[in-house]
Amino acid sequence: MADLSIDFAGIKSPNPFWLASAPPTNTGYQVQRAFEAGWGGAVWKTLGEPVINTSSRFAAVHFGGQRVAGFNNIELITDRPLEVNLKEIYETKKRFPNNTIIASLMVEPKQEKWHEIVKRVEAVGVDGLELNFGCPHGMAERGMGAASGQQPDLVQAQTTWVKEVATTPVIVKLTPNITDITVVARHAVKGGADAISLINTINSLAGVDIHSWNTIPNVGGQGAHGGYCGPAVKPIALSMVAECARDRAVGVPISGIGGISTWQDVVEFMLMGSTGIQVCTAVMHHGFRIVEEMIDGLNNYLDEKGLASVMELVGKSVPKYSNWGDLDLNYKVVARINEDNCINCNKCHIACEDASHQCIDMLTNAEGKAILQVREEDCVGCNLCSIVCPADGAIDMVALDSGVAPMTWNQRNQVISGLNGSYSEVEVG
Repeated sequence: MADLSIDFAGIKSPNPFWLASAPPTNTGYQVQRAFEAGWGGAVWKTLGEPVINTSSRFAAVHFGGQRVAGFNNIELITDRPLEVNLKEIYETKKRFPNNTIIASLMVEPKQEKWHEIVKRVEAVGVDGLELNFGCPHGMAERGMGAASGQQPDLVQAQTTWVKEVATTPVIVKLTPNITDITVVARHAVKGGADAISLINTINSLAGVDIHSWNTIPNVGGQGAHGGYCGPAVKPIALSMVAECARDRAVGVPISGIGGISTWQDVVEFMLMGSTGIQVCTAVMHHGFRIVEEMIDGLNNYLDEKGLASVMELVGKSVPKYSNWGDLDLNYKVVARINEDNCINCNKCHIACEDASHQCIDMLTNAEGKAILQVREEDCVGCNLCSIVCPADGAIDMVALDSGVAPMTWNQRNQVISGLNGSYSEVEVG
């Protein structure tokens, strides 16, 4: 069995599976049940001045027969007194000394406010702090959450204030509701952040009831934008994690968050630079015990790969992630249809004919059977046919030798610039 323990910015955890700051970490009872189930750590539901939450507050997007493809909420930070939360954190840490407890914090952007809450929270024995600069609704209207997180200078200042008094590692949680997440990540690091976590929820409206015309969810007929999470946001989260992981000016450990539901998701996030991960929606959908399958799956995967520690995964795919301008324009792949596996549903032909390059022909073979065949000379290797195909093994994307040397867009432009320079010199001479 591989070693699943991680060292995240100096924080030791028995495995990389943490619960994100959210409804599942609202009480000591819940966090203790999670640790009993196998979770390595938990980020306690955000502490601050207790709020009054609304009813109702959750909504979901169901798609293609899948329940909770996306999840939307307008819930805010803790609605329980700070003293109660601190007592339960202390009791939970005492009972589970080897599990990780991180306190998520959110207060007004004032130095004295940060100093006060950091000292009170660290006094009960937390392993680290997570500064919530990501919540896009409710708290943002009060100048906190994403309202702070969208201002790089304010992120840096508040991180600095926390570091002035903190004795445990400080994690800064980033909002995805911004043009370039690496800008804020860099400012967090300038402020002294020991690590970052991302992404927080994405601004969203789950839907509108076309019968009542109310938004979903609604509170007495009135709605508001909320935070979107769940499997639907995973590609966005993975991209933002990758951008921060490859940015040398960031250079701190990353806790990956966003649509993580399976052990395979965990592997992807770790390969793209996450030292650990946080889960919320999948637990709200299926309960704490999903971690058992995630642990088993990760263990088996590491054994198959011959890896002794889960830490060996961290960042291994980051060098493979670059900019579009660095991709080889002369790389060539084409689609090939396997007649033995094709079920003749014609979805590939329809997709290619209506939305791609019209290079799949409907033919009849020597036995008089209708077949589909790709004209490889016209195929651009877009992958659309293989994506819409419902039959496993019916379409393969095959790499061909293009017969020319690799060349990226950036290299091409350098060559063109050099030629233009030569022409200019000749004309001037």
